[in-house]
Amino acid sequence: MAVQLDTQTSTQPGGATETLLDRTPQTGEPECAHIVKTDGDESAAAKVLQARIDGTPLEALCGHRWIPSRDPKQLPLCGKCKDIYDTYRVFNDGLNETPGD
Repeated sequence: MAVQLDTQTSTQPGGATETLLDRTPQTGEPECAHIVKTDGDESAAAKVLQARIDGTPLEALCGHRWIPSRDPKQLPLCGKCKDIYDTYRVFNDGLNETPGD
């Protein structure tokens, strides 16, 4: 399992309940390579390298959170991330055919 979800339920005023999810980043061997969310002119490669050095989690386009630990080129690409990236390409000229280009 890539992400462990811990749930808590709290009762809100008026009797409504709210379920809170705590996501634990993946720490085992990854099953596929994800496309990293970036902001503006931020480099995805630099962001991944910094996360590997610091041991901080990243978030993929598909919402998956993990701490990078190995070369993503050795893994198949996440289908959800690819679909989301392809949708972005339809609406944004200038995006490369693949995220690594």
